[in-house]
Amino acid sequence: MTYEFESLRPDLAYLPPDEVGTIEDAYEFSRRAHEGQFRKSGEPYISHPLAVAGILAGWHLDAQTLCAALLHDVVEDTPATASEIEARFGKPVALLVEGVSKLDKLAFASEQHAQAENFRKMLLAMAQDVRVILVKLADRTHNMHTMGAMPAEKRRRIATETLEIYAPIANRLGLHSVYQELEDLGFRYSHPNRYQVLAKAVKAARGNRRELVEKVKLAMQEKLEQCKIEATITGREKHLYSIYRKMQEKNLAFSEVFDIYGFRVVVRDQPSCYLALGALHALYKPIPGKFKDYIAIPKANGYQSLHSILFGPNGTPIEIQIRTTDMNRLAESGVASHWMYKSADAALNDVQTRTHRWLQSLLDIQADHGDSPEFLEHIKVDLFPDEVYVFTPKGKIMALPRGATAVDFAFAVHTDVGRHCIAVKINYELMPLRTQLRNGDHVEILTAANASPNAAWLNFVVTGKARSHIRNYLRNTRVEEAAALGERLLNHAIAALNPEATAPDPAVWERVVKDYGLQNRQELFAGIGLGRKLPLVVAHQLLHVQGEKTGEPAHPHAISIRGTEGIAVELAQCCHPIPGDPILGFIHKERGLIIHTHDCPSIRAFRTDPDKWLDVEWEAEPGHMFDVSIKVVVGNQRGVLAKVAAAIAEHGSNIGNVAMEEEDGSPYTVLFFTVQVENRMHLARVMRGLRVLPDVVRIFRIKGKKDGRAAQSQ
Repeated sequence: MTYEFESLRPDLAYLPPDEVGTIEDAYEFSRRAHEGQFRKSGEPYISHPLAVAGILAGWHLDAQTLCAALLHDVVEDTPATASEIEARFGKPVALLVEGVSKLDKLAFASEQHAQAENFRKMLLAMAQDVRVILVKLADRTHNMHTMGAMPAEKRRRIATETLEIYAPIANRLGLHSVYQELEDLGFRYSHPNRYQVLAKAVKAARGNRRELVEKVKLAMQEKLEQCKIEATITGREKHLYSIYRKMQEKNLAFSEVFDIYGFRVVVRDQPSCYLALGALHALYKPIPGKFKDYIAIPKANGYQSLHSILFGPNGTPIEIQIRTTDMNRLAESGVASHWMYKSADAALNDVQTRTHRWLQSLLDIQADHGDSPEFLEHIKVDLFPDEVYVFTPKGKIMALPRGATAVDFAFAVHTDVGRHCIAVKINYELMPLRTQLRNGDHVEILTAANASPNAAWLNFVVTGKARSHIRNYLRNTRVEEAAALGERLLNHAIAALNPEATAPDPAVWERVVKDYGLQNRQELFAGIGLGRKLPLVVAHQLLHVQGEKTGEPAHPHAISIRGTEGIAVELAQCCHPIPGDPILGFIHKERGLIIHTHDCPSIRAFRTDPDKWLDVEWEAEPGHMFDVSIKVVVGNQRGVLAKVAAAIAEHGSNIGNVAMEEEDGSPYTVLFFTVQVENRMHLARVMRGLRVLPDVVRIFRIKGKKDGRAAQSQ
């Protein structure tokens, strides 16, 4: 096999001769730099950059990108420097090579951290110039084709990374054929046995179904000709990973997956798409709920097509995709079409705009994070392919991941809208912010200038941008409050270890703060208050540095809790403690001090580990109302809800929420209330007031959930 430049030259016919000459110079530079180097397969190393350049030439990319492809491993694997490349081939080529090159692994504590940091570096370079990721995708595609010589464990690791990151990026950029190729190759090496079994089954089924495919294709062609619609119809076999994913998601055996083949109908213009759809729906009946119009509402990567699943011959489901020639071209090439077809095509401009918007969101997330693994986690979330399409008040369409909530939408509109949102109108009705959005929803966010993100939002937001901004706000806000709590916790821990200990002197503080790599003791207090450092551990260090013997630790004094400390103290949702309940405090990383009742089932596992909990007590007069849930079983009588609500109000309690549960044929109705009380005694008065009502059969306080049922105390 030849590894000379002449093997690439025929693929460069679309470029001017002078640019081909520059690419040949890049090849010679790379060949000399890599001379004497070989791949695991035994081939000369130059075979790899040459193959990557060949893939990119197939996408008709520009000369700078092809030069970068030929040089992309030079800086990383040879003595050649980035400044040499810049001097010889220009700054744009040098920046592309720099964007694709990995960082020095010696700078990192672990391979996982190095991988995350390399990925972050590549994405940030991609945000400046999208050609970086095109070179990387071509590089990954060729590497996946030549992984046979790699050790099995490395093959699995690279294949998993390809499935989780690179294939979804190709899909996000509209490179559909690359996306499918990377998925199949990733599947092949991450699950080799399943791949072989499924490939064999598809090959065996291919002969049996070929006759059906030809029959359907012929019938569709005749129908469209009758309707005078010019069309090109191709039958295609679904790629293996999509079949495997469908079997996994729907728990199907291979014999139950009928729509292995799909049909692509390419027509002249957009009106013909809808005419062809009507004609084919007349030929084969459509399956209800299986039609998607991606022409009216394109996917986030710019993809446009009509999708429908029909009842084919003998009831066999068949999938059809109807699109124009331009849509088909864009579906295959995505953002690469910008270089492949230099025109003023509105669809191409739209793809570039969508891609730029997504890349900008990466920069927004990056601005909030110094932690590479966390940045990578947020990016993975945003690479999910399933989307919902919703409308802004001005009628603009926005694409969000499936499962996205109103808060995700708010942050997608603008960071400031997300930070200050207080409510949402979905289809002109007020709904909770945690409401998941559905296709076609009309969404309007209500904001307030003094509003701020809530830690509870992290329990339901799904987009990387929303999660990133909320976490960043919680990290940086109310630092003084967290520091004040941290100082109380630390003083309590010191007293527990040695009640006779004197206050540490400034030199001791300076030494301990320096050991933690912090600037001052306020940062240390804040870390304790936010649960990032255990107060007992810090207390041990302070006492050790001071040179005093701790002896037997005395019983600690309980820390006073008001219940209004904000993010530094959180009342547990599993047991809903209120003043008067015996309580314990648990230190939780990131969430600070969490208050549970003594009998909360969720803390049983930690009761034997004293380092995990602290004694806390309620302040004598917290001066605050607390939410508590109660369950009231009442007889089915007219007006009973009004009577119960009036009795709650009479005892000075507000109702935050009410729900009702009825069983057919039962003489009873169950009412669920969230009421606000000052303390346990106040709750007892409310419950006594309800028990005297003739229609009330039983009443419980609901403390949490266990095994799917409310855990109740009478």
